Amino acid sequence: MKFEAILFDCDGVLVDSEPLTNQVLRDMLEASGWSMTLAECMAYFVGKTVREERAEIEARTGQPLTQDWLNDFYQRRNQALSDALTVIPGARAAVQAAHDATRGRIACASGADRFKVEMQLHKVDLLGFFVGRVFSGHEMPRSKPAPDVYLAAAGHLNVPGHQCLVIEDTTVGVKAGVAAGATVWAYSPQAVGDAALLLAGASQVFRDMADVPGLLTAV
Repeated sequence: MKFEAILFDCDGVLVDSEPLTNQVLRDMLEASGWSMTLAECMAYFVGKTVREERAEIEARTGQPLTQDWLNDFYQRRNQALSDALTVIPGARAAVQAAHDATRGRIACASGADRFKVEMQLHKVDLLGFFVGRVFSGHEMPRSKPAPDVYLAAAGHLNVPGHQCLVIEDTTVGVKAGVAAGATVWAYSPQAVGDAALLLAGASQVFRDMADVPGLLTAV
């Protein structure tokens, strides 16, 4: 296999967290004055962090985005994830195959905060694959679409970016992986986003995480 390391995004790739997180966010934003559907909320916020959208949120609500509001959001979000989070179908087989193919040189590189990432991986029994190799965009100078979190993961594994495979599901994440010099495969269970993912730099799009083991044997 031509890849020396494989780097996974978390939300939407390993765990089905986006609908849960965005339902909480949608409800709280509506209470603050920005009304939208869950689909609209996901279309705007998936791949982004709430804190980095401070200016837009404040413009839409007419209220300051305070640390207390963010803390309340994180608490409600974490509770929703703890109650109902599920693994993406096929993700366990994909991670196992990546682990075997790279002799353990895998990492999880997410734009989310570390507590959320590790809590989610623990919830779906995947944390054991990534102990000591979880990287958070909150701890980097810049979050996705900047390459910082992927470069940090690759550096920790002592693998150059161009020898890494990144598995992502958003255009923001794809751009981050490409900027790190990696080959990016985009997981897209629905065909509607394929063109945007390819335009962002994904080398291929696939529909099912269970396809990853077979895709790895073909490279």
